[in-house]
Amino acid sequence: MSISLRDITLTYPDGDTTVTALDHVSLEVAPGELHAIVGPSGSGKSSLLAVAATLITPTSGRVRIDGTDTAAHSAASLARLRLNRIGIMFQQPNLLASLTAIDQLLVTAHMRGQRPRDRRAAARRLLATVGLDGKEHRRPAALSGGERQRVNIARALAGDPAVLLVDEPTAALDQERGAQVMALLAEVTHAHRLATVVVTHDTEHLARTDHVSVLRDGRLECHPQGYGTAVAQHAGARG
Repeated sequence: MSISLRDITLTYPDGDTTVTALDHVSLEVAPGELHAIVGPSGSGKSSLLAVAATLITPTSGRVRIDGTDTAAHSAASLARLRLNRIGIMFQQPNLLASLTAIDQLLVTAHMRGQRPRDRRAAARRLLATVGLDGKEHRRPAALSGGERQRVNIARALAGDPAVLLVDEPTAALDQERGAQVMALLAEVTHAHRLATVVVTHDTEHLARTDHVSVLRDGRLECHPQGYGTAVAQHAGARG
């Protein structure tokens, strides 16, 4: 139940030239690990997440999700893989304004084929897990920004994915709520044995993560010696 990117290169044309968004990137994230990727704007973070989510096919290299080589899949098969094995959290929660918190999850559970009699109980458990017990029937307008992100996390977990991919989860939150969301991501990653990748500009909460890498000009630099080194490297990249 892991995600593996091996020697990923992603190029695309830009007028008369070719832009290299990802340059021989390799990344391994095991079950129960929260891996943060930091880097300046334009470094390739969004491209890496899109490749990991099988939304973009790399120019070269291999992506394995849950032990499966995605190159062998058709477009329809990849769509099923994303639906059933990958939880994706976009930067904005994009919750449906007319649906309550629990209904947001029920729609996702229905799409993933969960049995009707199991959906509501599972949705309630997930909302309780993310600290929204008692707020199941509130619509997005009645929730705070941090609470909407918690619904976003619960929705990504509906259907029991193996991999969780998260785009800038704290971008629209203040420091306190951002810390709460990162702590929650760490908690659900470990509890659900997820292979979680978070791309972020925010270096304030990297201590919550298990591993940190810096992406700079399409190249990924891992820092097993700790998040402090990654913070310093990221600061140097910005400077």
